[in-house]
Amino acid sequence: MKRYLIPRGALAACVLAGVASATLPSALADETEGLARCAAVEDDGARLRCYDELAGRAPVEAVAAQPSQGRMPEAADQPALYSPLSVRWELDPATKRGTFNFTGYRQNYFLPYHDTNSRNNSPSAPGKPPLALPEDLDHTEAMFQLSFKVKLVEGLIGEGDDLWFGYTQQSMWQMYNKALSAPFRNTDFEPEVMYVIPTDHNFFGLKLRMVNLGLVHQSNGRGEPLSRSWNRAYAQFGLERGNFALLVKPWYRFDEDTPDDDNPDISDYVGRGELLGIYKWRKHEFSARWRNNFQLHDNRGSIQLGWSFPLVGRLRGYLQFFNGYGETLLDYNHQQSTIGVGVLLTEWL
Repeated sequence: MKRYLIPRGALAACVLAGVASATLPSALADETEGLARCAAVEDDGARLRCYDELAGRAPVEAVAAQPSQGRMPEAADQPALYSPLSVRWELDPATKRGTFNFTGYRQNYFLPYHDTNSRNNSPSAPGKPPLALPEDLDHTEAMFQLSFKVKLVEGLIGEGDDLWFGYTQQSMWQMYNKALSAPFRNTDFEPEVMYVIPTDHNFFGLKLRMVNLGLVHQSNGRGEPLSRSWNRAYAQFGLERGNFALLVKPWYRFDEDTPDDDNPDISDYVGRGELLGIYKWRKHEFSARWRNNFQLHDNRGSIQLGWSFPLVGRLRGYLQFFNGYGETLLDYNHQQSTIGVGVLLTEWL
């Protein structure tokens, strides 16, 4: 004797249909048969569409799952509901994670190959004697950046606004220079506080999603005559459209007493603001950062281009190109072109 396996959903449908035809009026039986038919559908989305059609509603194509508590939804998880900036900065109620959760701020990367066309062997600043560094510094070194942010207060003044603390550290390491015992050539430390306000305005096809007001200190922690530092206040405007984000960031440098100012002309070289454009395409992320002093004469600044691509799991490859002034504070008034290749752990978005 042959045995036939009947799917559980189909069996339930047959039972419901038989009971309906025997005991209910025809109209009610038809409705019950429809419910049974929908109950037998295995796929969640298809089953929901079946119920919607039965109720006379337009079918729902997808239902967004609510994020679990303590987990920030990734942009890929919620493409229709949460924009990249919203996920990164927790701008919408559903993306809030509470306070004191460490997340990525800027990029975190390690570049074992970082080469320059012009090594700065004589760092200088106005009012300070030029200092001759060892002549056998390598043109090729390693470079890495660590950057995180943590929310200090959620809902500081109004609904949705947050107070953040951010920290970024960038180091240049003469890793291959055995003659000098592989020293760190320069390390810049950059703590800051940021007040983030979510917005929802349209500008020329882009949506203004946030305004950040920040205070930032940056220094290289060195003694004289290699000490470099500055303090700034800035406003950052985050705009986006689809997978493209544009961050506009003008800043104001707080002047210091001339004898105590390590680098009084730093704004003339590094700039008075920056534009950062980021575009995500499939599993690739492209970025371009432009800084400028906004002067007609002696116009200076820099441009930095980046490309990240998938390698293994969360590990990504990263290619970076820089041209201009101020790749580090020690090199703030030194012009060079550099290229770096390595791996990246966290992206801009």
